[in-house]
Order: sequence, then C-alpha cells, then structure tokens
Amino acid sequence: MIDMKNVDRILEIEALTENLTKHFANNNLLKFKVLYFISQYENLSVSMIIEKLGLKKSNFTLMAKELEQEGLVSARHGEIDKRCRLMALTEKGKQELAAFTQNLDNFFADANNEVEKAVEILCNYLNKKI
Repeated sequence: MIDMKNVDRILEIEALTENLTKHFANNNLLKFKVLYFISQYENLSVSMIIEKLGLKKSNFTLMAKELEQEGLVSARHGEIDKRCRLMALTEKGKQELAAFTQNLDNFFADANNEVEKAVEILCNYLNKKI
C-alpha cells in the first residue's frame, strides 16, 4: 500500500521545484535541463539525454536543433560508432547555464545546512529508486 502522505509530498516537491526553476529559466526549463545534463556528462549521447530526461526522440530533436542554432551546444558523431551523436556545451552554452545556476544559487543563498542536507538525502534516495 502506498503512503499517500509521501506521494503527496513528492508531488508537491516536484511541482514547487519545477515552478521555481521555471521562474529562473524564463519558462524555458527544458532548455536548461538539457544544458545541465550535457554539462554533467561530457560528450553525452543523444540517446542518453533522452533517457535521463524521459523525453520523446522527436521532442528532443527539435530542442537540439534550437540549441545548436542558438550556439549553445555542438554535436558530433561518435568515434567508435558513427551513428551515435555526442553533444557538448559551447562556451556560450556554458555561460548561459552558469547564469541560470547562479540565479538559483543566489535565491538559495540563505539556505541553511538543514535544507542542504534534506535536499542531499532526497536526491540520494531518489537516485537509488530510479
């Protein structure tokens, strides 16, 4: 049986964090999620990004084209498997992501150790479950 209090809390946390990050992303949260994952995993393949973010390939293809046109990411074919496309942030992409994360850091500047520990515990737990 599912504990509805935990389900309610998780859904509330998800909604609140998405609304918060949307505020700093000027309603373009997906763009920053993609930039973030590319920054965390150097030369991440398109299929891995799609899997990590739970996106449809067609939706990601449109997003990737936009990011390339904006000069935020670059794509190249894999050295071993030429069918594989690898993505990397450009300098412009790094700067845009840094500005976004700095705004979030500034917002949470007064967060105390208890909040940081709670976020860390939640992340660790969810990473184990997913």
